[in-house]
Amino acid sequence: KEVEKEVERQLETLPRSEIARESIYRNGAIFIVPSLEEALKLSNEIAPEHLELHIKEPMNALDYVKHAGSIFLGPYAPEPLGDYLAGPNHVLPTSGTARFFSPLSVDDFVKKSSFISYTEEALKNVQHHIVELANKEGLHAHARAIQIRFEEEQ
Repeated sequence: KEVEKEVERQLETLPRSEIARESIYRNGAIFIVPSLEEALKLSNEIAPEHLELHIKEPMNALDYVKHAGSIFLGPYAPEPLGDYLAGPNHVLPTSGTARFFSPLSVDDFVKKSSFISYTEEALKNVQHHIVELANKEGLHAHARAIQIRFEEEQ
């Protein structure tokens, strides 16, 4: 009840209260749960863009937070701090997409390549798996690229 009262009090004094009120009406919710564990489970299901942990030891809860865009730890780390000053960016996964996307980071602007190296023996040991998968996909040239390396032995 106290949170609900404070939200209403804040809405009364905001210059754009109509917009905030409509946003809360459409997208907001107050959940009352019996424990921190349940709160974190619910948070992981929601996968919020922003998650503020206003608890005594927020660092202790981090192992249980699996899905959130940005996580703000303690009473002196409010969302605007991350949005405007301390955060690595303001481009975060919204609408629950934090379940499978990360915030934008410098990694998104770094070109990467994969390197694969196998020995003859290692490839020989797995050749049948690769050939089977390639043939099932109808990629017979892929299967052939493996088979041709071991033709003389067969």
